Amino acid sequence: MKLKFAAVAVCAAFALSATANAAGEIVIKFSHVVSPDTPKGKAAEYFKKLAEQRTKGKVKVQVYPNSQLYKDKEELEALQLGAVQMLAPSLAKFGPLGVKEFEVFDLPYLFDNYDQVNKVMHGPIGKQLLGKLESKGIKGLAYWDNGFKNFSANKPIRTPADLKGMKIRIQSSKVLEEEMRTLGALPQVMAFSEVYQALQTGVVDGTELEASNLYTSKAYEVQKQLTLTQHGFLGYAVIVNKKFWDGLPADVRAQLDSAIRDASIYANDIAKKENERALAGIKAAGKTQIYTPTPQERSAFKKALAPVHAKMAGRIGQDLLNQIYKETGFNPAK
Repeated sequence: MKLKFAAVAVCAAFALSATANAAGEIVIKFSHVVSPDTPKGKAAEYFKKLAEQRTKGKVKVQVYPNSQLYKDKEELEALQLGAVQMLAPSLAKFGPLGVKEFEVFDLPYLFDNYDQVNKVMHGPIGKQLLGKLESKGIKGLAYWDNGFKNFSANKPIRTPADLKGMKIRIQSSKVLEEEMRTLGALPQVMAFSEVYQALQTGVVDGTELEASNLYTSKAYEVQKQLTLTQHGFLGYAVIVNKKFWDGLPADVRAQLDSAIRDASIYANDIAKKENERALAGIKAAGKTQIYTPTPQERSAFKKALAPVHAKMAGRIGQDLLNQIYKETGFNPAK
């Protein structure tokens, strides 16, 4: 099956290249798995607009949202094979690819706010991590924010013990698996495109999602309870096929770099606002009860999940953890 997928992808890439040459333009297929109405979806469309304007039509960007081309597990392989040229996957996707350091972003309560996130992701540490992708045939261009994750279910979640025995959908990440097991929950790795149906049919009991993805996927319609635990951050990396990127004319690459830079400013500016808007939409729909934990309840979740940091240090790298702790002021002992 894997060989068949590879063969199809290579053929698709060859056909795309031939079509692009015949048309006299460079085609960038930008695939992602979420709705066009999310921060990532809007940023992808904004990049398309800027890229086509600044290259004066030399580049055409085709955006494919909602897993139209590939699901979570498939998209990185498609990029490496050249079947698509650009993605913006969540940072958890790079662990299974072999770049385990990115799973540091999955650690619970590592960040308290967007300022701390941006200090790490958009600073020297983030740049250093993007460089580790090049050995995989991937060029990292930028980071895009999304938001902080919350637990949802069909029963109230007020304490860590409330999650015991629940099947919670997660992305493929050893850190997230450990996080769920530490809470006594059962981690269920699943593509984002399958989440709504899995919740609707009871295949999983709950999620850990940011408000924007919970809202635009309509998953909130099949979740009666949403607790604003804000226990983890979800961000994205904008990446391209390295061979494709290096093969671009220098002037076109510079114009695309400029478009990515400005699209990233836009993406990171709207992330918090879009999540607040989504949360308001969930509240207005009246199908989901939204609960904000007290400081004491939040502290209980933080304390319960603190051991995940120590357990995952060997996988992620203690030096990297220490660098981030220094930037954010996080103290794993508290």
